[in-house]
Amino acid sequence: MTEQPGARTHEEPDLLRDQFRQLLRYRGLIAAGVAAGLLGGAWVGLAGGEEYVATSEVTVRSASVDPFAPGGSPEKEVSMGSEVQTALSSAVVTRAAEQLDLPGDTERMQQGLQVTNPPNTLVLRFSYTDASPANAAEVANAITDAYLDNRERQTESVIDNMVEGYENQLQPLREQRDELAEQISGLGEGRALDTTLSVQSSVIGRISELNNSITKLKALDTTPGFVVRKATPPQAPSGPGLSLLLGLGGAVGIGIGLLAAWVRLVFDPTARSESDVVRALRAPVLGTLPRRRRDAPARLLAEGRLAEEYRSVAFRLAYDQTFADRRRLLVVAPRGSIDTAAAVSVNLAASFVEMGREVLLVEADLRTPILAARLRSADGIRPGWARTPARGDNGWPTGLQIPIDAGESGAFDLIPGSRVRNVARALTSGPASRLISTADAADSVVVVLAPAVLSYADAIALADRVDGVLVVCDPREVRRDDLDRVRELVGGAGGTVLGALLHSEGAGDRPGFLGRRKKKRDRAAARRRAAEDAGSPAGGPAAATGTDDPAGRSGAAGGTAEGGGGTAGPPAAEVADEPPDTGPEQSADEDRDEDRDEAGESRREGKRRSKRRRRGHPGDDDSGTLTLRALDVSEAAADSASEPSRPHGR
Repeated sequence: MTEQPGARTHEEPDLLRDQFRQLLRYRGLIAAGVAAGLLGGAWVGLAGGEEYVATSEVTVRSASVDPFAPGGSPEKEVSMGSEVQTALSSAVVTRAAEQLDLPGDTERMQQGLQVTNPPNTLVLRFSYTDASPANAAEVANAITDAYLDNRERQTESVIDNMVEGYENQLQPLREQRDELAEQISGLGEGRALDTTLSVQSSVIGRISELNNSITKLKALDTTPGFVVRKATPPQAPSGPGLSLLLGLGGAVGIGIGLLAAWVRLVFDPTARSESDVVRALRAPVLGTLPRRRRDAPARLLAEGRLAEEYRSVAFRLAYDQTFADRRRLLVVAPRGSIDTAAAVSVNLAASFVEMGREVLLVEADLRTPILAARLRSADGIRPGWARTPARGDNGWPTGLQIPIDAGESGAFDLIPGSRVRNVARALTSGPASRLISTADAADSVVVVLAPAVLSYADAIALADRVDGVLVVCDPREVRRDDLDRVRELVGGAGGTVLGALLHSEGAGDRPGFLGRRKKKRDRAAARRRAAEDAGSPAGGPAAATGTDDPAGRSGAAGGTAEGGGGTAGPPAAEVADEPPDTGPEQSADEDRDEDRDEAGESRREGKRRSKRRRRGHPGDDDSGTLTLRALDVSEAAADSASEPSRPHGR
């Protein structure tokens, strides 16, 4: 927490798990990828139609005189690669088309034909694909027969050519033999006869060799091969099928969706996870508030699980050495609305009260103060250590200190904000500094609520006196560079970022323009419901809602927010005569401005009604209102001097 360099170091598996969890945040992209994959698989499965594959197999052999002779090696005599190419040739397919009386389908038959050779075998496998199972089997068998016929004819053609060649060689030898026989018959004994007989013997031997060769060629077995598997009509279509294609499409779609989510994550400027917040602020995350539904009523004081989370954060802060030394806490948001930051400041104040601390909550939002109108006063309860704050020369502090009822936790004091002409001068004034220094007392804690750091410079003006800063943000909406900027501004002003408190809204959040419009309407509706609850008989006077009081009854200044009790704000005259703040508007959050205008109008209306009540208008319902004991002595004396008819008491 205080050791900023000691922010938790993630090992590689932790980073991978964190990135995977962040990818799952983009469920829309992943779902779109899965849908695209399923649609693609369905299109391939349905548009391609059903196809049937019929298969036949033949063994290839070479021509031989004695196929059973030992020592033969048929593998060396047949080149299976050449045989595959021959089987796929147009000559074979054309012969098959002629057998089927389909001479014009040669090209289509070649496209559907596939011939393979299983390794280390003399087998050719013919596979033919067609939309009809019967046609697939018929064409496969026809191509197999055509291949065998073509191979046998080629072998016979080679034999015939060789025999013809031998015959051509025999003809002159026979003529020479006959001539030599005539010469021998006319020669007598002697050397000439012996020479002629020798030549005749050679010619006869050559004739005998050629005759033997011709005899062997004619004796060759020209069987090209044997069909070992005849093609039959397939019973089921080939291919993966529609179900498998859908599964493959879904798997590919998941991959595409994850890739799209990763690309979106890489270019997403927001801090999507706790680790991103830790790295940007260089401070730990002290807690994560439970996810709140968008339609939940706007309540400042939490209950149940949410209250326990606030207690946990308060305990972590209490045992942090940096905070324990000074006991001053500045609660801020990086940008935009500070509604959640206001709830955090109120609940942390209540949690510190439970721990036995005397707590002062200072509303340093002097542009649109709303806490006094939304909290329930603890009538007559004042901590013994609390002193009446001095009135500032610039309109704040107003000299008003309101005890707030925190339910079972106890009570703490609130210094309400007030609109002033010069916000920066009021926040840096001497009375404001003395107000913050209240935390120097033993067992005391000062919690300061300031506007968003990047919207106004008010929080930076307080950072040097309120040392510890708690950043309240939604990691899905805040940008990483905004968090870096907050850390730099706080550190440059002399403060320390103690940590971050994360929050988020519940299911149904929609990003983008439409989502922001809807969230804006939801928050406005929640404010109206809270104001209506405050105006009900069980919730306090109707002055908080800004509605008319037909009976003349009015609540205390500021109205109520959560079921009973009113809170007092500054005197009505101080607000009515003040001009609007002319400081530069740096925030683009229109929803925040509307909410603040609504709350300010409600508060001013409540103060006007309270002023009329103090001037003597009777009222029979004083439940939930502040007594004059909640006002400081100086203001009570001033009011008594200017309004002698104001009744004392409730």
